[in-house]
Amino acid sequence: MATLFHPSTSPLVGFLTPIRHWIDRLEIHNPRVAHLICQLIPCTCPFERRFTLFGHPFHTPPLCELNPFYNEFVSLRFRALSYLSDVCGEDIEKYIC
Repeated sequence: MATLFHPSTSPLVGFLTPIRHWIDRLEIHNPRVAHLICQLIPCTCPFERRFTLFGHPFHTPPLCELNPFYNEFVSLRFRALSYLSDVCGEDIEKYIC
């Protein structure tokens, strides 16, 4: 069965690749920037929820994974946390969920 849409051949994927590479190449050299990144990028997806409606439990999946740059942002946050911990010797517990 042939597929009409394949993610790896999408023109959007090709358009986003340079932005992904740019985010992956960002290096953290400033503690203020590292703190800002850790504050702006949450440690868990804020859109994942469990709720009850009319007595029935529902769960919304983590919609953050629909973001085409999700993996790059998670990696950037990890690099910022590593910089603060390893290079600056700061306690990063307040950024860990």
